[in-house]
Amino acid sequence: MFRRTKIVATLGPATDDPRVLDDVIAAGVDVVRLNMSHGSHEEQAERAESVRNRARASGRQVGVLVDLQGPKIRIGRFVEGYITLDEGDEFSLDLDCPEDAGNQQSVNISYEDLITDVSRGDTLLLDDGAVVLWVNEVSGSRVNCRVTVGGKLSDRKGLNKLGGGLSAPALTEKDKQDIIFAASIEADYLAVSFVRNAEDVNVARSLLKDAGGKAGIVAKIERAEALNDIEGIIDASDVIMVARGDLGVEVGDAELPAIQKNLISMARSKNGVVITATQMMQSMIDSPIPTRAEVFDVANSVLDGTDAVMLSAETAAGQFPAKAIETMGRICVEAEKQKKARRSHHRLNSEFEHIDEAVAMSSMYAANHLGVAAIAALTESGSTALWMSRISSGIPIYALSQVVATRRKVTLYRGVCPLSFEVSQLDPVMVVGESVEELLRRGAVREGDLVIVTKGGVDGLAGGTDTLRIVKVGKHLAEEQPE
Repeated sequence: MFRRTKIVATLGPATDDPRVLDDVIAAGVDVVRLNMSHGSHEEQAERAESVRNRARASGRQVGVLVDLQGPKIRIGRFVEGYITLDEGDEFSLDLDCPEDAGNQQSVNISYEDLITDVSRGDTLLLDDGAVVLWVNEVSGSRVNCRVTVGGKLSDRKGLNKLGGGLSAPALTEKDKQDIIFAASIEADYLAVSFVRNAEDVNVARSLLKDAGGKAGIVAKIERAEALNDIEGIIDASDVIMVARGDLGVEVGDAELPAIQKNLISMARSKNGVVITATQMMQSMIDSPIPTRAEVFDVANSVLDGTDAVMLSAETAAGQFPAKAIETMGRICVEAEKQKKARRSHHRLNSEFEHIDEAVAMSSMYAANHLGVAAIAALTESGSTALWMSRISSGIPIYALSQVVATRRKVTLYRGVCPLSFEVSQLDPVMVVGESVEELLRRGAVREGDLVIVTKGGVDGLAGGTDTLRIVKVGKHLAEEQPE
């Protein structure tokens, strides 16, 4: 069955074996993620080239997403590798403590602005909230705290501030070099970590453009303060990622489900794309089956309208990379059968700013009320397919494009399947018929089916979609007469 929700899978040591990578592609991965927190540029470039080559050999189109590390704030190392803190203990974060000299009383923190970003009464969370500190005072280079939630604390764990407010910029010097790398491998998407506001997105886009890159920008929502400028961030980016790890730490676990639902709804209402991420199938790092809670998590995200669900350590370092993708895919397909996943009120009361957007919306209205089997969107930029995919439907949308970058980009759009289609080689009179014949050859439709085709008056022109045709599949369709 056609799966509409896309699956993003992180590449890593577990997928470096070519046979495993082939299994991952066969399992249905749509976009692969290169996590720049790990590995060298050479290793990640090899992974990108390998997945593209092997996907092409299998007749698949797989997008590549480069995920920047961002300003992840981490403590230093302990002499013994770890300590155990108890509730009520005094513990300090110290700029002057040697990086590898942490002990029961203090540990290094390399983030110099911490002493100005926090004050008495603030709450700091270590290791995704496993250890919680209450700030007692800031004294010189030290932030003196009292432990309110104890536990084991080991080397290089991350630090967050409850409610947000750490002033670290979204882009580090490492990130800027990684942006150049992303451009060099022609990444399809660039994910910016710890975005605070729309300006962070604009800066990243500018740096990418200067490096010659054309990737879509993914804004990772993982800081509490990002929620204060969320509409601006959605407008500035191409995609948002609900990165539930750090976001959950900063806003609190109880608030996270409602925030996730609101982010998905808001992004889709503004024609944005959404990835839901973090611990979706976490147990499958070591287990061949997910927990029931994980099944519900993936299904609920699909019902809420997410474009994609993401796997991290499950595929990068887990024992069952392909199995995790297959399992996630089955859950998505079952959730998509529900009426809630097929009905839409998207932009019913809105005016359209572009002719091609109006054509896209009209196509989906007709398709959902006419028993259409498929939609063929002839597209140069992918915009028509994007607008169509904002409407909840069970009807597959095929983005027929001669532009490789466009086919890779639409791999993230819910309900859109990219197909190679060289429109520039065709007689304009034959384009509609040939596009439907292409779907017939691929087994996407059968004779007698109704198909909606959208195209531009000038074939090969980006943004020029102005025509909607409803045709019946038949063996003589390609011989149609001029309109």
